[in-house]
Amino acid sequence: MWQDSPTFWKIVRWAAAGLCEAFTVGSPPDRRVGLVPSQRTLMTDDSWNNTWLSYGLAFVGGYGYAASFILARTFTGHLTGNFVLTAISIAGHDWPTFFRRVLAIALFLIGILLSVTLERLVARKPSWSLLPAVMGLEVVLVAMAYFAMISQLDTRLELFVICMSLGLGLQNGSLRQAKGISVHTTYVTGMITNLLTTGAKRYIYQVGRESGPDPTINLLLGIWFAFVLGATLGAALVFRFKALGILGLVAVLLIALLVHQVRTRLRLGRKV
Repeated sequence: MWQDSPTFWKIVRWAAAGLCEAFTVGSPPDRRVGLVPSQRTLMTDDSWNNTWLSYGLAFVGGYGYAASFILARTFTGHLTGNFVLTAISIAGHDWPTFFRRVLAIALFLIGILLSVTLERLVARKPSWSLLPAVMGLEVVLVAMAYFAMISQLDTRLELFVICMSLGLGLQNGSLRQAKGISVHTTYVTGMITNLLTTGAKRYIYQVGRESGPDPTINLLLGIWFAFVLGATLGAALVFRFKALGILGLVAVLLIALLVHQVRTRLRLGRKV
């Protein structure tokens, strides 16, 4: 039986260990020489902020992904699935659904481009920060999506898709790296491939394991877990409360924004 395979239990132990390491509060000791303690603390805080924001936004991405599909039968945080759904709509001559899915693709891409524009704008204003600005915009867009969904407008599904796709596109474009690793918080396909190949080499075939825990594996496993957890909770709340369930995203984003702002102020206070 597959349960008796040593390789299977290696994979189970690797996944369990990785999740424990990914969600352990705090960072491993910083052994970089030439840094005074205050510098090490500041760099650790930056790493903490990026890591936990990655987990929080991945949760948001999974939540929005599942909620949008349930409410509008359209993915608002990913392109591949929508390309397939668009082709299905064409084959079935379902033109209203086809138009809605094309809107999702277009607005997701526009959101990514807009995040680049915001990044350049924020770079000119030292007192501004990109991620809080994007999370604030996303809160507004999710709220607009909710009000569109409960309205009596004939175009309520299209308006919902526009707001959600634009918000998740902004999110996807604004956080592209954490701990020097390329990440995505609205879809996990490429990251799962990277996670499995890196984990297989390290934990099954013992390649490079002597160098200690791999931050890439821990980070990607944490993001994957947060995304799936968000999708599960989002689906459950939307099935239970219908359109009202989408407001759970607003609560999560506001909490993430508050934690980010508090940590940033504490870090700046130590710097002074």
